[in-house]
Amino acid sequence: MQSNTAIVVRNVSKKFRLFGSPKERLMEALHPLRKQYHREFWALRDVSFEVQRGEVIGILGRNGSGKSTLLQIIAGILRPTSGSVTVNGRVSALLELGAGFNPEFTGRDNVIVYGTITGVSRDEMLARMPQIEAFADIGEFFDQPVKTYSSGMFVRLAFAAAINVDPEILIVDEALAVGDVKFQNKCFGKFAEFQRSGKTILFVTHSLNLVPSLCSRALLFDTGQRMFDGDPVKAVDQYYDLLFSRENKKAANAASRSVTSYFRQSESDKAASVTMNWLQTSDLCCTRRGYNRHETRFTTHGAEIIDFLIKSDTEIDASVIEFGSSVSLFIKVIFHRNVTRPLAGFSIKTLEGVEVCGTNTFMMQHRIQPVCEGRVCIFKFSFAQRLNPGDYFIDIGIAEDDGTNAGNVIDVRRSIGHFTVLTTDQPISNGMIDLQPAFEVLNEETQLVFNEPPSVEK
Repeated sequence: MQSNTAIVVRNVSKKFRLFGSPKERLMEALHPLRKQYHREFWALRDVSFEVQRGEVIGILGRNGSGKSTLLQIIAGILRPTSGSVTVNGRVSALLELGAGFNPEFTGRDNVIVYGTITGVSRDEMLARMPQIEAFADIGEFFDQPVKTYSSGMFVRLAFAAAINVDPEILIVDEALAVGDVKFQNKCFGKFAEFQRSGKTILFVTHSLNLVPSLCSRALLFDTGQRMFDGDPVKAVDQYYDLLFSRENKKAANAASRSVTSYFRQSESDKAASVTMNWLQTSDLCCTRRGYNRHETRFTTHGAEIIDFLIKSDTEIDASVIEFGSSVSLFIKVIFHRNVTRPLAGFSIKTLEGVEVCGTNTFMMQHRIQPVCEGRVCIFKFSFAQRLNPGDYFIDIGIAEDDGTNAGNVIDVRRSIGHFTVLTTDQPISNGMIDLQPAFEVLNEETQLVFNEPPSVEK
């Protein structure tokens, strides 16, 4: 196998024997004439493909199409009935919830056992334990038996262990679906870090928006066979064709994104600024409904972002936003030094870290007056909310204008806020943003459409 090849799957097939009941299994085992009571089920049939180092591959398919079986064979948990799999590098697998963990052991003990299984010594795992414990973020439960965990706590522990054994190949089978959106965002940040370091990732998902945004390639499986291998967008399109007829595809997309309406009355912009309390100079960000405690921060301490607030229509401190509402973002800053040309900005990102929109006062050509040390300022951005239903995160930042779009960064808090977009209406477009498109058919009276080009006399 070439050095840049991480995985080679050659003509892999996997057969299972299915019995109607445990009694039939026993009867077959004891029958003097070897009578068969089982039926054969081929989970995989003659599957072949290669994965290069550094590729991020999404695996799609309906339930029972062979996705999980394939990952278990690559991870070495199952053996193929025929064919071969060659893996070049240390594999860390996050498969079905609970796989490989002893429910009687504590989280700490299970992490050590997991390291041993993947070839990492006890001493190495103990050295990495603080990172694992911090990433899992399950508090005192880290030293409690795993049988007391919720499914969300379980996946936090499992993912934290899986990424901290220094894997060259990471395999994830839909496990992140049970985590909350803020933890998922942290995990996708780790995916991006793995990508930058050239690691290989294979993951199964039913969240189709993840595939085009995260993957360099996608595989589509159905009835145990590889149906497509290539561009992620085309893979998603073909997957929809498997699930729905072409005629109902658009309706199915819209139906899958329909959600319950949400509405609440509250205060005005003036009340929002009062809520932020001009006289308060301690950090209040953690008190906001949408605050994400997994935020990341870079600061030079020249200024400090100490509060933020999202207002949707008249609702203050909103974490759920109605599609089409008027949104205001308030950012409260205390300056610890004189700043001649301050610059404020924000960015909205998807759960997977894809930037939907980002801007700042330099790009908007708004100049902020010089501020002196000790001054508290509240900046306000306003925009019409056109994001389609989903979960989003927001970055906010303060910089000093140096003539470039980004400026000289003073304080940036990434993914500090989380909000959910809901709608009571059926979306009229796919993707992240609804552009509110209009359509019309032009007729002869408008004289805007010419069937033939004008003639030129010679």
